[in-house]
Amino acid sequence: MDRDSEAAYAAYVEQAWGTLVRAAVFLGALPHEAEDLAQTTLVRCYTGWDKVSNADNRDAYVYRMLLNCLRDTRRSRWWKDRAATGELDDTGATTAIADGTDAFAVADAVHRALSCLTKPNRDVVVLRYFVQLTERQTADVLGVPAGTVKSRLSRSLAQLAANDHLLDITGGSAR
Repeated sequence: MDRDSEAAYAAYVEQAWGTLVRAAVFLGALPHEAEDLAQTTLVRCYTGWDKVSNADNRDAYVYRMLLNCLRDTRRSRWWKDRAATGELDDTGATTAIADGTDAFAVADAVHRALSCLTKPNRDVVVLRYFVQLTERQTADVLGVPAGTVKSRLSRSLAQLAANDHLLDITGGSAR
């Protein structure tokens, strides 16, 4: 890689790191796994920087890579072995810890609510609202038509609006 390409890559890494980690967390990875996924994605970006930098929609291309890394991790034997032994039982991991901060309560409620969505619907919500991709970019990342993104968003937002975890922090009621 030449110096200009390496400088462009370094600038991209600095700009993209936080949103990649955040997206991985909202897609269902634990924080340390999210950092590993972001790092793996960025290594793949480095090895294919010519393709990434020349892509029509670089963000869509990179978030597709992130989703593929997440899927690869979940398919691995290590992941399956941990799931079989119950190590991944997150009933305790999602219990809110009373530490006096509203920010933690909101983040916990959002994480719990998102975990109630199906994987395809969670992917759409995370990419559209947390990563802030356009509907077209989200469709490109997921390899689905824009209409599918719109319908998944509609269903997901309706489900989130009635979610007990979010109602707890807003003071609303499901009835």
